[in-house]
Amino acid sequence: MHFTGTLIWYYYICPREVWLIARQITPWQENPFIEIGRLISEEAYKNERKEIHVENMIIDLIKSEDGNIIIGEIKKSSKFVKSAKMQLAYYLWRLKLLGIKAIGHLLFPKEKKKIIVTLTEELEEELLKAQKEILEIIKMEIPPPPKRVQYCSKCGYMELCWS
Repeated sequence: MHFTGTLIWYYYICPREVWLIARQITPWQENPFIEIGRLISEEAYKNERKEIHVENMIIDLIKSEDGNIIIGEIKKSSKFVKSAKMQLAYYLWRLKLLGIKAIGHLLFPKEKKKIIVTLTEELEEELLKAQKEILEIIKMEIPPPPKRVQYCSKCGYMELCWS
């Protein structure tokens, strides 16, 4: 099983989405909220944007600043800051394993907001725990039952859970 930042992101929002994503069941791509997120990701920070692919990760932005490597994760909104922070921490951790020390920037262009994320021992421990729990979810024969969260009304999987 190859972990991705997306699995980490969804783990902090909905375990059912983790199970669906892990089986390559894609959400409804015409969902307007997915389309808005895709557009923001493509259009924001165009002058700075240098998307990089490292193993099975797609990092939105990479740059050098004051001798430091900065990686950026662009999000539509800070509504799910915890999941975004953990996704970015996962990228920082994976880069660390490859011998690359970086600092993370969570970027919310619509809100003109930036949150700096540095990898700490506590974040690493939380990531390891999350990965173990994600494996348990993925091993399930059927998805976890749907559980209504504030994100459900905008989710691309809404019909799979609530029809």
